[in-house]
Amino acid sequence: MGPADQLTVPPTARLGESTTTIVRWSGGKAKTGHVPYYRLALEDAWPLLVHCRTRELGHEACQFWGAAALVALRLVADGRLEPTLTARGYDAWKITGPGPRQEQYDALLAAMPPQAHASSYSSLGTQPVMSDPGHLLSAFCDAMADLLPRSPGAALATGRAAFAALAPQHVPHLRLADPRMAGQPSLGVRLSLRLELDADTITGVRAVVQVHDTVGGGHRVADAEPLWRAAPAPGTPDATSQMESLIALRRAARAWPPLVRLLEAPGRPGVLDLDEGEVDDLLGDAVARLARVDCAVHWPRDLVRTLTGRTVIAPRPAAVAPSRLLGADQLLAFQWRATVDDEELTDAEMDRLAQAHRPFVRLRDRWVRVDAALLRRLRDRCLGQVTASEALICALSGSALIGDRRVEVQPIGWLADLRTALTSAGHTEVAAPAALKAELRHYQRRGLSWLHQLTTGPIGGGILADDMGLGKTVMLIALHLLNQEDAVTAGPTLVVCPATMLGAWEREIARFAPSVTVRCFHGPARTLDALPADAVVLTTYATLRRSTDRLTGPPWSLVAADEAQAVKNALSGAAAALREIPCRSRIALTGTPMENSLADLWALLDWATSGLLGSWPAFRQRFARPIEAGRDARAAARLAALISPLVLRRKKTDPGIAPELPPKTDTDEFVPLSREQASLYEAVTREALAQIRAADGINRRGLVLKLLTSLRQICNHPAQYLKEADPTIAGRSGKLDLLDTLLDQILAEGQACLVFSQFTQVLDLLAAHLHRRGIPHQVLTGRTPAAKRDQLVERFQNGEFPVFLLSLRAAGSGLTLTQAEHVFQIDQWWNPAVMDQAADRAYRIGQSRPVQIHRFVTDGTVEEKVLQLLAAKRETADMVLGAEQLGLTELNDDQLADLVALRSH
Repeated sequence: MGPADQLTVPPTARLGESTTTIVRWSGGKAKTGHVPYYRLALEDAWPLLVHCRTRELGHEACQFWGAAALVALRLVADGRLEPTLTARGYDAWKITGPGPRQEQYDALLAAMPPQAHASSYSSLGTQPVMSDPGHLLSAFCDAMADLLPRSPGAALATGRAAFAALAPQHVPHLRLADPRMAGQPSLGVRLSLRLELDADTITGVRAVVQVHDTVGGGHRVADAEPLWRAAPAPGTPDATSQMESLIALRRAARAWPPLVRLLEAPGRPGVLDLDEGEVDDLLGDAVARLARVDCAVHWPRDLVRTLTGRTVIAPRPAAVAPSRLLGADQLLAFQWRATVDDEELTDAEMDRLAQAHRPFVRLRDRWVRVDAALLRRLRDRCLGQVTASEALICALSGSALIGDRRVEVQPIGWLADLRTALTSAGHTEVAAPAALKAELRHYQRRGLSWLHQLTTGPIGGGILADDMGLGKTVMLIALHLLNQEDAVTAGPTLVVCPATMLGAWEREIARFAPSVTVRCFHGPARTLDALPADAVVLTTYATLRRSTDRLTGPPWSLVAADEAQAVKNALSGAAAALREIPCRSRIALTGTPMENSLADLWALLDWATSGLLGSWPAFRQRFARPIEAGRDARAAARLAALISPLVLRRKKTDPGIAPELPPKTDTDEFVPLSREQASLYEAVTREALAQIRAADGINRRGLVLKLLTSLRQICNHPAQYLKEADPTIAGRSGKLDLLDTLLDQILAEGQACLVFSQFTQVLDLLAAHLHRRGIPHQVLTGRTPAAKRDQLVERFQNGEFPVFLLSLRAAGSGLTLTQAEHVFQIDQWWNPAVMDQAADRAYRIGQSRPVQIHRFVTDGTVEEKVLQLLAAKRETADMVLGAEQLGLTELNDDQLADLVALRSH
């Protein structure tokens, strides 16, 4: 509260120990400190707080609560307080609201300093939360309102302790005035209805009227009938109670008309037999109407009002859990089942309920409420049969169409176990295989667990649809290794991918699973002879179409379709060939499981889950048409529930995913040369090496640099090296083919990218190609005027086009292009620092999303070997390397020949 020489602390105050307390909240984090404090009763504290306020003494928190005390005093003086009872039946005064002082109250609330609502840090656990200012100020004003009217003199003057004595009084019997009872005489009694279940009545239910005496602080309860039939002497308490209870009955009868029968019946009975409609009324709105006239309704304690019904999918009694893919020959039945307190009733109990003719039935030593609709369902519980695969669709989506009505369904038996296994896949983590040479991130470990549980279950497959850069490849490699640890799942794996991805797969397997034999089933010399049992075979979709018969021979444990959107058309040759490959399990790898329509998703899942979703016409009728028409959100929710166990989709922006990733992911994208590129590469190399061997000095250095430049141009695109005026672009370059594949995925995800090249000729080729494909883009090179340069940058940042083609020299530094999530480096500069600067156009302050850098490197060429040299240099020092510093021009003839030689697979 401040220094002792400024404030006099009352002798009743107790000094507390210093406690760790939140003293400031900044940047989403709590700042704590050690704060001493005094404990004072409110009657001692509020004068001191007012003194702090009026004299501007002490801490600002004390001054604030002094201002709050002044506001509370003014509200009490305004008469804005009323008596009330606490939840435990104690008398209390409270403020009815600021009224005309609302503006002053709001201003005070807005000015509350953080220290004025500080909380003990230790009492709040690891996630401290500041106390709510509005709640604290309201509670403080109520406490002041409860303090001020109380005094010994007030209790003496009124002759009662309630609401006057200093100590709160326990007065649960008091009934305060209800605004809805305005104009009606105050009574010393109130009524209630005690409902009894009696087998001798027509419906088994009767209402007994009870009288509660509220006078004199007592709380006597008695049945009304003896009181009404008595003949007490006039003026006696019993006569008064009799009269007041009849008045209360008339009030209650106006709220619930069946009570009129008690007023009209001879002999003034206190018991009312109820019919079924009246029972329903008391289970509904009648209770609220009676409560408004101070008449409560009490049901028997052993009455169960939670009898419910549900539709279940139940295996036939002789059915057993399938060990592999669900088949059409396995039939399951739709049944309607009744439950009490979530406990399913037996057939005998449901038969007993079905024969009931009363709204209440005695069951399991409790009374059970049974309505007419429930009885009709109990009498005809069998709703039809479905195949096991259709039943699983219903179980996963949570609903089924029975007749013309959609109902919620629940699986039971092994079908429920299967649903639980699918929906919990990945939550039980499996250990990474010992042969894996990688440390999996947490979400990759969950992905591996999901893959393993899904591929070893009856479904046998699914879609791994993580974003690019989250490690789908390493998870698939880990799954292959995990399969080899169990004799049931051991066997070779077939990976089908675009031709541009073959080299990347080879390198990833060599990096993460060096013990695994890799066979590339591609090219004229492809073979599957003497295939090891634990091998990974890589092939392309084109080769798959041409050699389907040869690929159906091996006993594949797993078939994985990488970039599986390539077979999104179920009628394509590649998709048909993929379906012909027999295997134990199937996984589709794609970042875009649905590029254009739900037909894409159906095609992938139809292959991966062996027809679980049914035929395309049925799927289109059930899901695709209503969802794509935009008129059935429930169908979309059912489909989401159905596919969620079968599709694992994580984005870099998901909570718990992006924070685990490096802020920038660098990927070397290895691509093969086209046949034309390989022929040019070898011809240019032979001719140039012959010239270099015959030269020396500066001429030799010039010839070496010319050779390196020519080979880099060939690796980009033959048209660049040949300087063609009007070239054919598509289908001639491995880099362009890979760029097309990745662009399709990026654009489908609504993302943007930068494409860098050292050569403006490459950017011209790419611009022409993108124009033919109809992909919005712009080009920025050294020829771009400064004014237009700034305009293009602004347009890209505003999201007006998704692909920005940039020359390394003109745009490699000085620009902020944080709209891009991907950066493509078509060709590599000899100086890695220059490439890093280009990547930093997207990865810089202001970027809120993960950035992925794609370095295009042609497989087996000088580009790959130079990349290895640069990687070695990066590991030894953080240095700037140029072509001269690599010493390429100083290599002898044999070293140079080895550097530029085209390596064949």
